[in-house]
Amino acid sequence: MLKHTTLLFLVAFGWTVTAFAQQKIPFRLTKHNNIIVKALVNKTDSVDLMFQIAMPDASLAPDRKSKVESVQFDSTEYSGGLSRNNTVKVGPIEKDGILFFDNEYTGHEAEGKIGTGIFGGKAFKIDYDTNEFVVYDQLPSVDDYDAIPLVFKRGQFFIPANSIIQAVSYPTEFLLQSGYSGSLIYEQNFSDEHQFNDKMTFINEKTLKNSNGQSVLTKNGVIDQLSVGEFSLGDVPAGVFVGDLKIQKLSYFGADLLRRFNWIFNADRSIAYIQKSKYYNETYYILN
Repeated sequence: MLKHTTLLFLVAFGWTVTAFAQQKIPFRLTKHNNIIVKALVNKTDSVDLMFQIAMPDASLAPDRKSKVESVQFDSTEYSGGLSRNNTVKVGPIEKDGILFFDNEYTGHEAEGKIGTGIFGGKAFKIDYDTNEFVVYDQLPSVDDYDAIPLVFKRGQFFIPANSIIQAVSYPTEFLLQSGYSGSLIYEQNFSDEHQFNDKMTFINEKTLKNSNGQSVLTKNGVIDQLSVGEFSLGDVPAGVFVGDLKIQKLSYFGADLLRRFNWIFNADRSIAYIQKSKYYNETYYILN
């Protein structure tokens, strides 16, 4: 009888461990709010990569210090250079079949980027309190989190949020963009439609021109409030583009806002769960 009871206990305990089995990947957060992980590529090349939540694949920067010779690029399929079927190991996780794009610029202190493909359809957490990713076999307890509907398309994550300017709410979808060090950028047609250029308070601006003489004015300012789920942030920095060139096609929820929460994403990428992180009330990162 004792043996039978012990066996049942072990089976039950083993099921619990398996159900919530997890792997942890340490990361470093830079002063520019970018997440850096140490990666081993093709069991040969060690390289510092910036985590880019807005892409599933990986890339190498043109100014990288490491040659990463194990990654062989071919420009037949993609003119910038593409390499298929690479192996990447970050922390205890090793993933095969990773695509690398060549000559893509990345964040400060990184030699390339790594996307969400390393999590392979599993639930994962970005824990800014402990500076680590946690990858789960099954969704962990989210009792202390607020659930946000997530739109997952083309390997990218979009969440709804409300921008409040002069007591008017402007709801839209924002692309989670961990490569952008600031807070918000608005899609140009959206900001033009709602005349943000006339309603926001601006701090600085810069004019860019292309070879055809077309120009775009980039303006950095502040909105009164941003509402994300049950959370509300005040005086949030935000950027708009004004002019002929419609170069900003999506609205960004940048790294300075991402770090203010701990995030759990379910396996099918339909829900994001958020809670305040230790950075929630930190001073905003201001772009020059």
